Amino acid sequence: MYHKEQLKSVLIEVRKSGKVDPETLGSLTEAEREVVYTLYGENLISEALLFLEELDTEEEWRQFMKKTVDSRKRPVSFIRPVMKYAAVLVSFLALGYFFFQDKDGKSAPIEATAIKLKMGENNVKVLQKGQSQQIVSNAGKVLGVQNGDKITYKVDSEIDELVYNELEIPFGKIFNVELSDGTLIHLNSGTKIKYPVKFLKEGKREVFLEGEAYFKVAKDAKHPFVVHANEVAVEVLGTEFNLTSYDEDAEINTVLVEGSVSMGNSVKPEDHIILTPGTKGTWDKNSHVTNTENVDVGLYTGWVSGEIVFRNTMFSAMQKRLERSYNVSITNYNTMLANKVLNARFNVNIETIDDVMKSIGEIYPLKYEIRDKEVIIQ
Repeated sequence: MYHKEQLKSVLIEVRKSGKVDPETLGSLTEAEREVVYTLYGENLISEALLFLEELDTEEEWRQFMKKTVDSRKRPVSFIRPVMKYAAVLVSFLALGYFFFQDKDGKSAPIEATAIKLKMGENNVKVLQKGQSQQIVSNAGKVLGVQNGDKITYKVDSEIDELVYNELEIPFGKIFNVELSDGTLIHLNSGTKIKYPVKFLKEGKREVFLEGEAYFKVAKDAKHPFVVHANEVAVEVLGTEFNLTSYDEDAEINTVLVEGSVSMGNSVKPEDHIILTPGTKGTWDKNSHVTNTENVDVGLYTGWVSGEIVFRNTMFSAMQKRLERSYNVSITNYNTMLANKVLNARFNVNIETIDDVMKSIGEIYPLKYEIRDKEVIIQ
């Protein structure tokens, strides 16, 4: 049996206190408790209360909850949101037990420009950089908080097993995450990272990266920190370094800022190197050869503050970074420009993609057109 007024009173109490008190959930059914934890985790308490106001009768509420529970038994549900706030509520209810449907019965996709936090196979949160919210597990446990462009995980969360979250940063955006051990990671555009919500007391601290990130690793001599990037693994105890591993790039690069790191690969396990500050380690995906060179670390870490720096870089290589940083597609019909070696510095917080193209045009004459998010160079 489901009771709208009981759920409503619980939601009002949660909104007042800012937390979920298990003692207040005693009068609710298991399904309703699950709804409360979900709405709390998604910051939808106020929207849910408005939704409940527009359900005219207890019978209407019981029918809604029945559809909610029944949908968990089917691979796809076809719940029709009939109230003003139903679309908002249904899309987040039951932690992914539903697929929110559009008018044609198709799943409504998450926008490609959204920052996504995956907390399970069927639970994906869309993050807004200006938000402040708690990060709550499927079981209703608070794992951490989001403040603006950063998620901070709790060191004392009630987790005693290895549970992973995954962050996906779209083109044109940068985001930050502080892991439960205090390690701070800056994530560049077009990056995915998978990490434990809490590191266990034994074993290594391991994360998995696709894209680019700047790591400030918390020191812990008993638990080495390992970043896996395809076939490459970078192991440290506590240090700062930048790791680049985009799928479309021919190389995986590690640039060490301070401390020391070991860089190895699974193709040739015996072929590993120790980097020192100011050194870049490069692993070629085709030849499987590792090389090192001394570099200006600022050229590789400036992106953290919005800087994009190019030194003796062909435009064809610049093109990929500009597409990621500005969330645009660049089509270049100027073959001479593609092989032109350029030096440039831009800041995505100051210059637009139009400013960038104008600056390049001053160095190498070209004609271009910008259509929405597409840049066409003639």
